[in-house]
Amino acid sequence: MPRQPTIVGKPVLLVIDIQKSAFLDVDGGIPHMPGFRDNIARARRVVDAAHEAEIPVIFFQEIHRRDMIDYGRELDGSEDIHCLDGAPGTPVAKQEMDMRPGDYFIHKRRYSVFFGTETEILLKGLKAETLILVGCMTDVCVHYSFVDGHQNDYYCRVVSDCVGGTSPQAHQAALNAMEYLQEGAVLTADAIVDAIAATRVAAA
Repeated sequence: MPRQPTIVGKPVLLVIDIQKSAFLDVDGGIPHMPGFRDNIARARRVVDAAHEAEIPVIFFQEIHRRDMIDYGRELDGSEDIHCLDGAPGTPVAKQEMDMRPGDYFIHKRRYSVFFGTETEILLKGLKAETLILVGCMTDVCVHYSFVDGHQNDYYCRVVSDCVGGTSPQAHQAALNAMEYLQEGAVLTADAIVDAIAATRVAAA
């Protein structure tokens, strides 16, 4: 099959779990690769480009109840308690990412943005075809969201320098796995910002 264009049809930006913990010197319960904070801060460029091009932006927040009833099997692996309701690092990084009143917001209890949420209903309403992914963590929530988007027949694009993994090796392995599913899916911030700008010009 020929490689698909970077953006097919109507795009939507998914800002996955960019929460205050990414910008605070606190133990968030999940390991971070070197350069993690720089990558997450860089995601603001993509958010700004989407706002300028009037592309819908959906912010996601992983959040768990104080009694920990909804963690399920999340604490069986390498992750400690994280994204607990009321913890200083749990709120969405609204100021850092310039979250606006017109943006959409969905909270989630599991890794994938599709699992047990209203995401699919919202995307259908927005008539989305291409999903652009930035956020945390490359090898966990971003990867599993990408896979579910792929299996729901969306064109998925992940911005490699605007996501951060639990380690450099896990980050790169996840990017490789996503590229395996859709060739041309892994892009830099420069490339996706240019592609977003091109859609704005084409729509003018």
